[in-house]
Amino acid sequence: MRSVSSLLYISSILIFLAVFPADATSKEDPWSKVDSGLFLGQFDPPDETPLKDSKIVILKINPRYYSFKLLCASELGKIRLTPKEWCKKYNLIAAINAGMYQKDGLTNVGYMKNYSHLNNPRLNSVYKAVLAFNRADVRVPEVQIIDLKCQDFETLRPKYQTFIQGIRMIGCHQENVWSKQDRSSSLAVLGVDREGNVLLILSEAPYSGYDFNNVLLSLPLSIFNATYLEGGPEASLYFSATGTELEKVGIYGMGPDGSIVRSGAYPIPNVIGITRKTN
Repeated sequence: MRSVSSLLYISSILIFLAVFPADATSKEDPWSKVDSGLFLGQFDPPDETPLKDSKIVILKINPRYYSFKLLCASELGKIRLTPKEWCKKYNLIAAINAGMYQKDGLTNVGYMKNYSHLNNPRLNSVYKAVLAFNRADVRVPEVQIIDLKCQDFETLRPKYQTFIQGIRMIGCHQENVWSKQDRSSSLAVLGVDREGNVLLILSEAPYSGYDFNNVLLSLPLSIFNATYLEGGPEASLYFSATGTELEKVGIYGMGPDGSIVRSGAYPIPNVIGITRKTN
């Protein structure tokens, strides 16, 4: 027979559960699972933006399940395609800008190498982030953003086959490394989280780079570091897998009356794509 104190304790627990059910304090998972190692998140901007219904779209990819590819027009017939067209032509699940490019419409602004193909052989002294994948040494992460302020690039260079140099946004100490600025635009960004997942990020809503870094650091992403890919109407992300399809394109700008000026996806020369591993 239970004691009075035991019965009172059980009653108090039942009252607590009735008033505070288990799911009342739990946070809703922001990620929708698309497939093994593949998640889609659509996050509300934390601050006021001109695009009231716009979401920050993030595709989270586990490199254990997916291969990363650099496709360059300079290597593949000098034909520029939209991310959706790159995906359809080369059987990719997703594609996003690989970075800004020069006036010739083909060459990346920083160092870009894909196995034996050199899109740009010069390491840009201004840009301090280098995305590396297609590893040649299993002792290094499958994908990483090499921070040239924190890491020795020459030591890591022989360990990967593919490199894309760009502007670092979030540094290796998870800090915002940009200065405040007035200019804002849509942004395409690539990040890596603390577990080694790759984050393909597209914000249609315009932000300055400084403000967007703070947004990324505020979201539940466990972001480790990030690099800038592209801004404005050329920033674009396409994704299609297991019946889920999504295409996001940066806006051209805001009209004098506050209206949003949109255009279709631009053909771009270089994209980062993903495919599912077969083993």
